[in-house]
Amino acid sequence: MFTRKGFVGAFALALVGCSFITAVEAAGDPGSHAFGSPATQAQIAGWNLDVLPSGAGLPSGSGTPAEGSKLYAAQCAACHGAEGQGIPVPGHGVFPRLVGGIGTIATDAPAKTVGSFWPYATGLFDYIRRAMPFTKPQSLSSDQVYALTAFILAKNGIIPDDAVINAQTLQAVKMPNRDGFYSRLAPETDNIAAYSITGP
Repeated sequence: MFTRKGFVGAFALALVGCSFITAVEAAGDPGSHAFGSPATQAQIAGWNLDVLPSGAGLPSGSGTPAEGSKLYAAQCAACHGAEGQGIPVPGHGVFPRLVGGIGTIATDAPAKTVGSFWPYATGLFDYIRRAMPFTKPQSLSSDQVYALTAFILAKNGIIPDDAVINAQTLQAVKMPNRDGFYSRLAPETDNIAAYSITGP
């Protein structure tokens, strides 16, 4: 049985242990804790892949729908279908569909695809570069990502088939659902009066 005396003893032992650890840390470099090493700029750059809606972060390079078509057939069609129509998954509809559905978002049967739902074309580049292909993410060059982005946008009828997509032209593309999103209110703690909580 765990007695009060035993509890006090265990607590005292824990305090001694914490004091010892603190003393060891204080003796070394308090900023490192003798674990790991600071990341180099090259290492940071390797992970700094995000692209903002404004286009900030887009790399140099370019691609066309024609170039993307060949790459898509080799790298993407197995999961997304030959035309971006998706692959039927029993009980879950068609997934993951990339093309079509424009004009359906406000209906009772919305088809959320890159063309119908995504608000910024730059987000497509960002996602492909970071996460695709599924079996080997971040393996594509910037030119390849631009080409795939161009192919998917062209398949949705958003850009012409002879378009050249690069850092400048991509950020100029206006997606059909650009205005279908709205900014949420500032943090809820600053707008408590705008929210109500109701029970069942």
